[in-house]
Parts: sequence; structure tokens; C-alpha cells
Amino acid sequence: MVTANLRWLSGYRHPRVYRPAVAAALQAAFDSARPLMAGVRSVGEAIMVLPVLFHLLWHGQLGVDLCGAVLAEDSIVGPALSR
Repeated sequence: MVTANLRWLSGYRHPRVYRPAVAAALQAAFDSARPLMAGVRSVGEAIMVLPVLFHLLWHGQLGVDLCGAVLAEDSIVGPALSR
């Protein structure tokens, strides 16, 4: 699972997908852990928000369990784990 999730997220590592306003809204939306799509929908249209979410997950600015299952609508996303 980890390899599949990292391979997916790596496609969003480039700065071109980062949108500061969307990133700030996502960090606020996931200030408390909640299902991935619930947080995305609270910010805006999925097609505009998901790339930024995946970018934040890749860069460790938000946290998700990459080991348990392939990322899905009900994956629990929350604040980044401290390193």
C-alpha cells in the first residue's frame, strides 16, 4: 500500500500544483482529522482542491496513514505528524 500511495502522491510534488489560498483553506479544514473528501468538499471543487491536498500530503504538511489502504474518499486526513 505504501508504495502505491507514494507513487500516487509523487505526481503532485511539483510546485506548479500548489495554490497558497487553497492550501491555507485545506490546512484549516483538516485542523482536526476527518475523511479526505469531506475536507475537500468543504474547501471547494474537488478538481481544483485535490491536487493541492495531494501536494500537501507529499510534503508532509498534512498527515494520512499511507500503510493501511490505498488513499480513498474515506481516508482520514489531519494535521501533519511531528517529526
